[in-house]
Amino acid sequence: MSAPSRFDRGHTDDLMSFLAASPSPYHAVANAAERLEKAGFRQVAETDAWDGTSGGRFVLRGGAIVAWYVPEGAAPHTPFRIIGAHTDSPNLRVKPQPDSGAHGWRQVAVEIYGGPLLNSWLDRDLGLAGRLTLRDGTTRLVNIDRPLLRVPQLAIHLDRSVSSEGLKLDKQRHLQPVWGLGSDARDGDLIAFLEAESGIAAGETTGWDLMVHSVEPPAYLGRDQELMAAPRLDNLLSVHAGVAALTAAATSGAELTSIPVLAAFDHEENGSQSDTGADGPLLGGVLERSVFARGGTYEDRARAFAATVCLSSDTGHAVHPNYAERHDPTHHPRVNGGPILKVNVNNRYATDGSGRAVWVAACEKAGVPFQSFVSNNSMPCGTTIGPITAARHGIRTVDIGVAILSMHSARELCGVEDPFLLTRALAAFLEG
Repeated sequence: MSAPSRFDRGHTDDLMSFLAASPSPYHAVANAAERLEKAGFRQVAETDAWDGTSGGRFVLRGGAIVAWYVPEGAAPHTPFRIIGAHTDSPNLRVKPQPDSGAHGWRQVAVEIYGGPLLNSWLDRDLGLAGRLTLRDGTTRLVNIDRPLLRVPQLAIHLDRSVSSEGLKLDKQRHLQPVWGLGSDARDGDLIAFLEAESGIAAGETTGWDLMVHSVEPPAYLGRDQELMAAPRLDNLLSVHAGVAALTAAATSGAELTSIPVLAAFDHEENGSQSDTGADGPLLGGVLERSVFARGGTYEDRARAFAATVCLSSDTGHAVHPNYAERHDPTHHPRVNGGPILKVNVNNRYATDGSGRAVWVAACEKAGVPFQSFVSNNSMPCGTTIGPITAARHGIRTVDIGVAILSMHSARELCGVEDPFLLTRALAAFLEG
């Protein structure tokens, strides 16, 4: 593989388009599926019998997607090379009884999802997106991608303590967005509005999974446009890179000795414990069925899993110029310095020495520089789907990603070179 240029603007432009078109996990997997279909992959239903023929396939379940490519002549015990990522991001999500309001304002009742930086949602123009479930059991994606809601901040004149004591937000009282005026809340208003916007007959919606998003589009930033500001970099940046790497591996013509896989899960931001999360049975079921569809036995399944490797790709922390003391003094990942290898000896990340060797080989093959990330010993360390994947499936797993600033903000910041470099490294990994 030839050495990459440091920056492919076309790749970053495409990432921006993917981010803008994916305001919810359901939109993200729909967009990923569309890209895979264009590359020759086909969707298979979990309720159907699977065949063992070669080619690309994918399974959709809610806000999760698992895609894989079976090379010609792959044996039942052929190992997998997996890119793991997640589709969800911290945000504000609509409650079961959404219509509320007081004092002449109409509001939407929301619940806090994951661990967002709450202040980043204040005084920002917000849209609404997600899925509606209809009476016949089908679902319909909805995306109101224009200024619809706003969480207004209290004027400083009414809270002088902000200057001395900092902003203090009550999650129940202070984060409910406004979306209109009226003497009282009218039950059913929000869903009726969404049905009308989506061309759905009134009263057909019986369930919903809705969330707010910033309508400000992704943008290049800085004097030399070395940076990109965008929503949902954590972790749609990795999903986009994974889709690009998988399609590249499937169409490269290289002689693949493993089966490349992309597993993009939902619910990482709140623990991964769901039927679409990394701690659920989705990935294991897909891998096992792939083995059995090719005529394999449990012995073949065990052999395949024993030789399988997963790269858990998620964003990490770039060194912050205003808070450098919060970082480990000898590990200062920089934006545009290449993707990061994430290490924690207490297994908050799954990387060990043998996993590091796998990552080094992929980066060397791709000609991509990389950095190491370790948390400051005095600061609690985050975690990813990496340890979950390793423990649940007995699969060697390595935690990697891209260093960003403003993680869990409504709008995050990364370097323009790193997404492309990550994709190159992931493609090299999948090709073996």
